[in-house]
Amino acid sequence: MTDLAIEASGLRKSYKDKVVLDGIDLKVRAGTVFSLLGPNGAGKTTTVNVLTTLLTADGGTVRVAGHDVASEAKAVRAAIGVTGQFAAVDELLTGRENLQLMVDLKRFPTAEGKRIVAELLDRFDLTESAGKPAATYSGGMRRKLDLAMTLVGSPRIIFLDEPTTGLDPRSRRTMWQIIRGLVADGVTIFLTTQYLEEADQLADQIAVLDQGRLVAEGTPDELKRQIPGTHVRLRFATAAQLDVAAEILPGATRDDEALTLRVPSDGGTASLRALLDLLDEHAVAAESFSVHTPDLDDVFLALTGHTTEVVAK
Repeated sequence: MTDLAIEASGLRKSYKDKVVLDGIDLKVRAGTVFSLLGPNGAGKTTTVNVLTTLLTADGGTVRVAGHDVASEAKAVRAAIGVTGQFAAVDELLTGRENLQLMVDLKRFPTAEGKRIVAELLDRFDLTESAGKPAATYSGGMRRKLDLAMTLVGSPRIIFLDEPTTGLDPRSRRTMWQIIRGLVADGVTIFLTTQYLEEADQLADQIAVLDQGRLVAEGTPDELKRQIPGTHVRLRFATAAQLDVAAEILPGATRDDEALTLRVPSDGGTASLRALLDLLDEHAVAAESFSVHTPDLDDVFLALTGHTTEVVAK
């Protein structure tokens, strides 16, 4: 018995002479959030399509929910749910009718189907709007309905392809709460996202895909620690204090307009104490200080050479 929900080894896919996936390996633990990041054209969508049986790989092996995607595709499809980048709801139907459609497709008995629809409407806070056409729903409501439809049949592995694209910050955070709730219930989430903050907030494990190859993998904190750039930001009340501090800290970078110094540091308590003691020895008092560590934007730029502005599908 394995605790892996998804396992891929040597996964390869090409379109004519263009290599899209160049022998990637993935291991996704059950009951966790695994986030796949990468710039445009990195191979993220191709990876998801292979894992969800929508595309056949050219080489390698893939097991999802313990089933081989090549020889046991039907069993894989029975175990997973897929929510694409754009909400796949029928806007002419009401929210309740969209859910009922999924129940009917999965051939649930009438009584059980009604119970499932009612529970999902309640779980996603859609009961009041259940009788309204989906065309009248906000973007956040449509995304919630889309995910609710995915949950019909209780899949244990859910693939979310950029689930919060286009949502306002409040709707995005609501979706995060829903995702965390699913994971708390033991569901495995395979997430692709263009928002690195989203991966930082949700993911237990992150893999960075670039030009068809995995260039890094680890927890968000592990990836951040790979990138240099931790520093202490000191802000001073006067330009005179800034001048003195810059003199005694020759390795620092100054910002005269903001009256700040950026001092390279490991962020540890010992180095912070030494820095503040040095300022005290020269009778210089910082008005405030803060420790800054690299974020996933820094990691992404360092690993792929791209800014997060191009992190999309």
